[in-house]
Amino acid sequence: MRHGRMAAVAVAALLAGAVALPGQAADRPPGGSGGQEDPQVLVFSKTAGFRHDSIPDGVAAVHDLGAEHGFGVDATEDAAAFTPERLAAYDAVVFLSTTGDVLDERQQAAFEGYIQGGGGYVGVHAAADTEYDWPWYGGLAGAYFDSHPHIQPATVRVADRAHPATSHLGTEWERTDEWYNYRSSPRPHARVLATLDEDSYEGGTMGGDHPIAWCQEYDGGRAFYTGGGHTKESFADGAFRRHLLGGIRYATGAARADCRPERGYTPVYDATTGLDGWKQAGPGSFEETGEGTLTTRGGMGLLWYERQKLGAYTLKLDWRMASEDGDDNSGVFVGFPAGDDPWSAVDNGYEVQIDATDAPDRTTGAVYGFQSADLAQRDKALNPPGEWNTFELRVEGERLRIFLNGRLINDFTNTDPQRSLRDGYIGLQNHGEDDEVEFRNVRLKELPGSRGEDREEGHR
Repeated sequence: MRHGRMAAVAVAALLAGAVALPGQAADRPPGGSGGQEDPQVLVFSKTAGFRHDSIPDGVAAVHDLGAEHGFGVDATEDAAAFTPERLAAYDAVVFLSTTGDVLDERQQAAFEGYIQGGGGYVGVHAAADTEYDWPWYGGLAGAYFDSHPHIQPATVRVADRAHPATSHLGTEWERTDEWYNYRSSPRPHARVLATLDEDSYEGGTMGGDHPIAWCQEYDGGRAFYTGGGHTKESFADGAFRRHLLGGIRYATGAARADCRPERGYTPVYDATTGLDGWKQAGPGSFEETGEGTLTTRGGMGLLWYERQKLGAYTLKLDWRMASEDGDDNSGVFVGFPAGDDPWSAVDNGYEVQIDATDAPDRTTGAVYGFQSADLAQRDKALNPPGEWNTFELRVEGERLRIFLNGRLINDFTNTDPQRSLRDGYIGLQNHGEDDEVEFRNVRLKELPGSRGEDREEGHR
């Protein structure tokens, strides 16, 4: 940093009235500290190096998105906008293909304080070719630009289909752009949303893991970066505009997502695995719709993963409710014995509820019938019906912690001697004929203390 830590915290407090806990973005209401109803976005496109001729198209696209989706947009190339007072009016700042050294030390200090107070950052394309002598900014952007080949088509592999920037995409996204190589990978500290398939184009230098879009909580705020956006055509492309919109909505806090780094998980249901290892109990069923998406159909049932009995583990999965009122009952079961009766999971395991319309101990994030979620934290984390959410269910001993879009909302300890979280299976509930819930990207990671010796023979 270029100024004292205490000064930065003071600026952050001035902007937001609170300082975020380490590793967690501050709760900064949409509309900036001015209390405006609609989120406000500042587009900053100053260049001190190469200047992209697509910048006017990008500025126009953000204006259009704001008009269509209910957020205000100002655009500037004047770094004098970077003061605590002026930044306080905005929920996110978009660095639109900025290049070189665009802020002086005082402006840098103001922007650091703004992020530390819960502000949002969106980096587009050459935002990674900016402020090489400001390490804090490099951490915010996630990685610095290294090189690029000529403009050409490539295959983008979508890793996270719950984030609002990528939830509208399939598992592969074919598009033409100028594809950056980066000096380092953001993966250790950010959630990688999409990568480049270097076999699909010429000039990639990052090998088998080439991130191209990512998000993170950073120093009290939220950050999203996309490597796309070199060409004018990008900003006229509907899929790219939705990608950019999702990044802006995340950065302003209008949409929530789990942007914690994620490594070491094994997919147990996605577009590549299908339903191998899963078994249906009860009359209800699940239909595979789209690429790697399960949709509930019919009456009461449970789709459970019979391949592996689990002890200590973390289970992640993405889900959404289809009805406008959110009254689509479903849940995720853990810690139940094998069997063909879905009620056995109800009677012997624990359900983490999805439906947000029921009583506190039976609503989203609750351990159904046993312990309500922290509803204040749940409400800060929950996306509305029609939008994707991510659960992490972390089981260690008899303790079950529930994270919704990266935020801890429930911490439950089993004390019932007739039940145990230490030894059982996982399953997805299909509650009833009128309920429609979708699931994607179910993945597992075993934790130290896993009872691997208790796995079913032949499923190692």
